Amino acid sequence: MTNDTPKGDRIAKVLSRAGIASRRVSETMIEEGRVSVNGKTITSPALNVTAEDKIVVDGKRVGAPEEPRIWIYHKPAGLVTSERDEKDRATVFGALPESMPRVMSIGRLDINSEGLLLLTNDGEIKRKLELPSTGWLRRYRVRINGSVSEARLDELRAGITVEGIHYQPMIVTFDRQQGANAWLTVSIREGKNREIRRTMEAIGVVVNRLIRVSYGPFQLGDLKQGDVEEVKSRVVRDQLGLGARPEPAPKRRVVNRPKRNAPAGKKRLG
Repeated sequence: MTNDTPKGDRIAKVLSRAGIASRRVSETMIEEGRVSVNGKTITSPALNVTAEDKIVVDGKRVGAPEEPRIWIYHKPAGLVTSERDEKDRATVFGALPESMPRVMSIGRLDINSEGLLLLTNDGEIKRKLELPSTGWLRRYRVRINGSVSEARLDELRAGITVEGIHYQPMIVTFDRQQGANAWLTVSIREGKNREIRRTMEAIGVVVNRLIRVSYGPFQLGDLKQGDVEEVKSRVVRDQLGLGARPEPAPKRRVVNRPKRNAPAGKKRLG
């Protein structure tokens, strides 16, 4: 019996592993006619390729996948985490140092949120760490206007449904009242779109500051706003998958902030 399974991997997976873009974005690039294989432009991602195939994206040859790498970036408020923005707002990719390679974000932070944003050059890492099955806690410092009772916070701790969307139980701690505002620490596992802001509104308060301080084992620590630091390769290998629950990553090398922002989305895909 012959094996008719095509050799190699799907083209979008190969582009993702090479750090070009996520699989979804790679598929869109293919449909837009920006990718060629062995001199022929392709418009469908239903193609397997091998190391022998010549792949070109936007006129540039795609090389072999680089070693998987992860960076921690302290995102300021006011930047979007997508590659391109329909309103032409500044992106995190335009704010990164010029020494950074092409990277993509792991997960998202909305434009008004701050704190830890993971970046990677490997689309498979991005896909793996964004899966809900990974089960990593994302911890946030949350400032709300006004105050809130423990009884209302218990609604979040039990799991809450807002406009037909169910949110899993959260870990919520009331930290302190500070004038007209209060600070909470909130930990979630799902990370649905605007999850904390929407659930807080559902219990009668408004979030006016949101800072992500950890994503699984990765900690923001004392990294300054706008700075980015690379995770050690040994730690990256440990997080990729094999075995025991990861421990918090050690202190990493800091890449200095640029003096000025590059144009939004320059050279990097999210």
